[in-house]
Amino acid sequence: MSDGTTPPKIETKDLNFFYGPARALKNVSIACAGNRVTAIIGPSGCGKSTFIRTLNRMNDVIPGIRMEGTIRLDGKNIHDPDVDVVELRRRVGMVFQKPNPFPKSIFDNIAYGLRINGMRERRKLEDVVEKSLRGSALWDEVKDRLDKNAFALSGGQQQRLCIARALAVEPEVVLFDEPCSAIDPIATAKIEDLIQTLKKSYTVVIVTHNMQQAARVSDFTAFMMLGELIEFDATEKVFTNPSSKLTEDYITGRFG
Repeated sequence: MSDGTTPPKIETKDLNFFYGPARALKNVSIACAGNRVTAIIGPSGCGKSTFIRTLNRMNDVIPGIRMEGTIRLDGKNIHDPDVDVVELRRRVGMVFQKPNPFPKSIFDNIAYGLRINGMRERRKLEDVVEKSLRGSALWDEVKDRLDKNAFALSGGQQQRLCIARALAVEPEVVLFDEPCSAIDPIATAKIEDLIQTLKKSYTVVIVTHNMQQAARVSDFTAFMMLGELIEFDATEKVFTNPSSKLTEDYITGRFG
């Protein structure tokens, strides 16, 4: 949802998605404003993760899927034949539910994507690694052990490392799929603070099962149920004065 004057950064229109014959998304239209946080909430199995994975075509690797409708990034259809999927995923980065660092050093985790994109000069790599770790609020904790294996980090640190890895290739949009579900409350608070900082430079879309988290970190909230978009509005309105009885029932804990 944009403010009416600026076009949305990333937008779906009448999006339908099928796993074989099963329809996971039904005519979902959501416009995510630039430099804002859009949260996707709803009960388990409502299509939240399917939706967010369509935004950088992560679902393409699943056999038997089919999509209808359009997804636009800066007004350009991401399924146009001339769209390079690798470049799309650089522009639309993703952080997953469970931290998934590579079995490499902290430094090499972040440098990995840069090297794939042709950056070889050590000094440049060092600069971007530091910038990315600062961007994910991890630099002060790991600056003296960049050569240590990433698996030595705590779960919350590993998740912030994965955020740094996503930031290193300079995306425009960062997708978070339940980024705090596998980490403790203290680490969760750090990532929530980080998301607030990230929106200054990036467009953020976050799937979360934690409604309090959505209320704390997002500017706009989409409530989904059984693959359908029930309500999409400013977060404050969704949580204090929802338009739909279904939204109100979910937020007040009557189901879900």
